[in-house]
Parts: sequence; C-alpha cells; structure tokens
Amino acid sequence: MVSVPEANPRPDSEIERALVVMAHPDDIDFGGAGTVALWTKAGIEVHYCIVTDGQAGGFEPDRDRAEIPAVRRAEQTTAAQHVGVQKLHFLGYVDGSVEPTSALVRDISRVIRTVRPQRLLTQSPERVWSRLHVSHPDHLAAAEAAVRAFYPAAGNPHAYSDLAEEAWDVGELWMMDHPEINHYVDVTDTFDQKLDALLSHTSQHRDPDGLRTGITATFAAVAAEAGLPPNHYAESFTVVRL
Repeated sequence: MVSVPEANPRPDSEIERALVVMAHPDDIDFGGAGTVALWTKAGIEVHYCIVTDGQAGGFEPDRDRAEIPAVRRAEQTTAAQHVGVQKLHFLGYVDGSVEPTSALVRDISRVIRTVRPQRLLTQSPERVWSRLHVSHPDHLAAAEAAVRAFYPAAGNPHAYSDLAEEAWDVGELWMMDHPEINHYVDVTDTFDQKLDALLSHTSQHRDPDGLRTGITATFAAVAAEAGLPPNHYAESFTVVRL
C-alpha cells in the first residue's frame, strides 16, 4: 500500500470557503463538527452538501417513514447552525442505495462549482476494517464520488460541460475516517458546539446521555493519540493537497 503524503493544509486564514460532502444527515457531526466550528469562527464560509435524506435511520417503529426526509433535513439544518453553518445543499438520494455514479459525481461537481471552495471535507472511500461502522457503504460511495468530483471532474471544463457553472479547482481535500490519519485538529474550544450539533439529531438517538458520554470518551482518546494534554478533545483527518 502506498501511504498518504504528509499533511500540509493551508492556514485557515487563506481559506475563504469550504464545502463538506457527507452521505447522511449527522455524519459530519459525529466526525468533524468541532473542526467545522473552528473554521466558521475563523471567518470561513462553510457549506454542507448532504447526499441522502437519511430515510433508513431512526428508531421509532410507529412513525410514518414518509416524514423522515423532512425531519432529518430539519435536524441537520439545526445542527449546522450550532457550528456556524447556514448554507446547506440536499441532493435527495435514497439512504442505503448510494453508488458513485456519474450522476452523483455530476451533482457534487455542480455544488463545488457553485460554492467555489478552496477546501473540501468528505468521508473516506476506503474501508476501516477495525472500525467498520464508519465504513457504511453509503459513506464509501459518497466519498468516492466526492473525490472524483474533487479531481478531476469539478475542475475540468470539458467534464459535465452542460453545467452552467464554471469549472473550479478546489485544491485541498480532507477526509474523515480514513485508515491512514495524517492530521489532528484540537477541538477542545468547540467541543460543546459539536455535542450540541450531534444531539440536534433527536430522531436518531435513543440514549442521548449515553451518546454524550461515548462521544466525549472517543474524542478525548483521539486527543491523546495526537499528543495533546489531558482534558482535551481532537478530531482526526487525512489531508491531501493537489
């Protein structure tokens, strides 16, 4: 296996806009909302692009499943506000059925060309066998499509030339839950915002107190891996620049 290169992200002060592409509502809040909150505090305009409406999620057997897409969009919108994100793009794909098709690459490329970000954050297109729950097939497929849009589709004027939006090169790719981590972000100062965002997805959490305890322990452990002092929290990424 060829290892990922050493991380070399641009300083936040050089980034005007960032785009987050995730398979489901709440995915970003589990893995990267603390970092997103730091970006918005730094003045970066962050957009979310959510591929599915999370129709397969939840634990309420008596609820009309036709209501779920609207519920999950509303929860993600509220969660986004906790970390300073106001602009969301919902693609409306079906939860559990995502494939990295040309149509999905085209849809993500359109959002990239519309937002014109200098940084793109998505999930990992590679499985993590030791943490298989982070490698949901929708995550892998949405991430593969996002990476294909990142390079080369969104920046190639001859790819999807029917789109009205001009081609745009992002330049910097961040991935969550990749098997080869090369970058940590100290999110201690925004960890409460992360928790508030995550707990906004009320339809998904049977035990909110247990979730809070588990998430706190998980990201304290990530901080320890990063060499940070006790009582710190961190999120981990794989960063690649073109």
